[in-house]
Amino acid sequence: MSYDDKIKRAEEIIAQLEAAEALSMDEYKRLAAEATELLKQCKSLLAEMHEDMSV
Repeated sequence: MSYDDKIKRAEEIIAQLEAAEALSMDEYKRLAAEATELLKQCKSLLAEMHEDMSV
């Protein structure tokens, strides 16, 4: 999954979480964990890119 795909998916999840009336607590937790992991991966990719550019 590319950086752009990860960001797009994280944005989709955040929109779902903001409209969480229909989500169970388990689904809310699962989506929050998925978004958190995607954002961590994106942060890591950005850090790698920054490091590559600094060399």
